[in-house]
Amino acid sequence: MHTDEVHDFWAHAPDAELDDLRTRISATRLPETETVHYPAPDPRRWDQGVPLADLTEVLNYWRTQYNWRSFEIRLNQIGQFRTTIDDLGIHFLHRRSARADAIPLIVTHGWPGSIAEFIGVVDGLADPDDADAPAFHVVVPSLPGFGYSDRPTNTGWGTEKIAAAWVELMGRLGYGRFLAHGGDWGGVITTILGGRFPEQVLGIHTTLAQAPPGLTTDGLTTAEQLWAEETRNFWAHRTAYAKQQATRPQSIGYSLVDSPAGLLAWILDKFAEWTDTEDSPFERVSIDSVLDNVTLYWLTRTGASAARIYYESHNSLDPELRVDVPAAITTYPGDIEKYPRAWAQERFRQIVRWRTPEIGGHFPSLEVPDYYIEDLQQGLAAVLAANR
Repeated sequence: MHTDEVHDFWAHAPDAELDDLRTRISATRLPETETVHYPAPDPRRWDQGVPLADLTEVLNYWRTQYNWRSFEIRLNQIGQFRTTIDDLGIHFLHRRSARADAIPLIVTHGWPGSIAEFIGVVDGLADPDDADAPAFHVVVPSLPGFGYSDRPTNTGWGTEKIAAAWVELMGRLGYGRFLAHGGDWGGVITTILGGRFPEQVLGIHTTLAQAPPGLTTDGLTTAEQLWAEETRNFWAHRTAYAKQQATRPQSIGYSLVDSPAGLLAWILDKFAEWTDTEDSPFERVSIDSVLDNVTLYWLTRTGASAARIYYESHNSLDPELRVDVPAAITTYPGDIEKYPRAWAQERFRQIVRWRTPEIGGHFPSLEVPDYYIEDLQQGLAAVLAANR
């Protein structure tokens, strides 16, 4: 590794920017209440999006109680770095394990997430309390256009290019062979890593096992048919946000970069819909964790640039791509896309572990962190065993 290629990074937002955020929240001009009225808790309260009462409560907390500095401290304690790949600055967390037998692991987030999803689990993955559990040198990059990574100024930074950049990043850190994990866009990128770079990737763990298109439901169990129907329903009726960001990211971007309330509502809506909860996302995810994520978008002005990953990559996963390296797959019940094993194994040719836990949704590292760590440990242990 050339030491001048990787630089330390320290997060510290100017006080003036935090003051400006609070001022903007105070000046928010809100619409009238939604026209669906159900007493909480009731998921139907969210039928038109984030209820006014819920958004108002979170805005008030954000302005008067939320502490960004504590999140910055946690980021800086893990260790942050930046490097330039293909003329784009890439930010990443890097937590080396104290264990001599640790294996490199790259963990990739998606939208509307960020590195904030993983700061609570990095230590447990790097230095587990159980000496028999595998340990990892954990690398968590910020996707191009997200967080402290640079915002691309030209098209081309889709999932295929990002996966190739991750191989370059790991090589710069001295990790010629490594494991990969991700969900959402991170799951797509992890799939591409396993399929395109088998010489570097020992195996993968993913919470998004997208199957090739056009597979039949014949032979599926009743539960698997329900999965298939729920996934079809999601793509048919619940992806307006994705189509907006895939076709007009610049238009929605003005609101996301200029209005704290607009950014919060756009992201909170997905945390509500995609978590394994009955009503509010705060049943499983703390308000501070959601605001860590939203504030990172706000302070880095990445609402528009993050949305462009849909423009670059929506529906772009190669239907012919196959993953022959060992794969561990976990499908959480509250997630938005669920593919039966019979479908998943059409793409993932060596599934060494398959799990369908009883709880958890799209953000398992925030919703069920203890289970998430254990599942990742066991899944990647099975992947490593398959390499022996």
